[in-house]
Formats: sequence, structure tokens, C-alpha cells
Amino acid sequence: MAVSTTIEVGALAPDFELKDNHGRTVRLSGFRRPRTSEQAEGADENARNVVLLFYPFAFTGVCTGELHALRDEAEKFVNDDVQLLAVSNDSIHTLRVFGEQEGLEYPLLSDFWPHGEVSRAYGVFDEGKGCAVRGTFVIDKEGVVRWSVVNALPDARDLNDYLKALGDLSGQ
Repeated sequence: MAVSTTIEVGALAPDFELKDNHGRTVRLSGFRRPRTSEQAEGADENARNVVLLFYPFAFTGVCTGELHALRDEAEKFVNDDVQLLAVSNDSIHTLRVFGEQEGLEYPLLSDFWPHGEVSRAYGVFDEGKGCAVRGTFVIDKEGVVRWSVVNALPDARDLNDYLKALGDLSGQ
């Protein structure tokens, strides 16, 4: 598996702009707390911690199982304090059908073109397979990575680990 260096805990999360499964543009920095008072007017209410989840492909067994588990616990991952963003290297068209078929209401982001650019920025793109491995990053409201895990393609992640990481952020 040829994967570049993963973003370290404590680092500023690389910003990105991707289209979701409905063609809407989602920008990671849109969930950050404003850094200056000029930016602050009304923007702080949009600040959320982000669970940024990379997965290999839609319609595959392990990926579908992980995304179903998140769907079933959605109120813990999509609320006034937290935003879940799930990223794959599929096209937005594939993600639209996948999201509708599987009842996934949270944003499914397409890192299709330039192929894997955001996955590479986070160090979770497998060059040999042409897809992201299972990387998850919990990013605080200032845009700093506070927790991460990277698993190989066949290894599912435990969403309870994300909940613990989010709970640790709430305790800060």
C-alpha cells in the first residue's frame, strides 16, 4: 500500500472544497470558528467539530456497513456541534444513487477529480488501488486535527472511537 504521510494530530487540517452527492459545494473551513472579528459576525454559529471520514468506494460491503452505522447514530454525528463529512473517490453521480439507496442524509463528498487530491492531502490515498483507505479525522472548531485513525481497506472502524474523541473535545 503506497500511502503518503498521514496528517498528524495537532496539525491544522488541510482545507478543501468538494462537491457533495447533490452537487453542492462543501468547504471544510466553512465549519471553522472565525479567526478575526471581521469574519466573526454571524459565522461563529456555523462553527462545528467535524468528523472527516474517508472510505474506499460506495456500494462495497465494509463501506456500506460503516456508513449504515453512522446513519443509525446520525444525531450524534450531525447536529449543532458536529458535522460528519464522508469522502470517497467516487463521482457525485455514484454518490447520489448510493446515498438515496442507502438512506444516507449526511454529505457524501466526491474526491473524484482531480482524482484523490484531498485524500492525498490527508495521507490516506492508496496509489496502487486508486482509492482512499479508511481514514478518519476529528477536527475541532478551530480546524485542528484532534484525533485520527487510519485502517487498511478491509478493516472496519469502530464509531465508538469517534464518539469518545468528540466527547474529549466537549470536555476541553
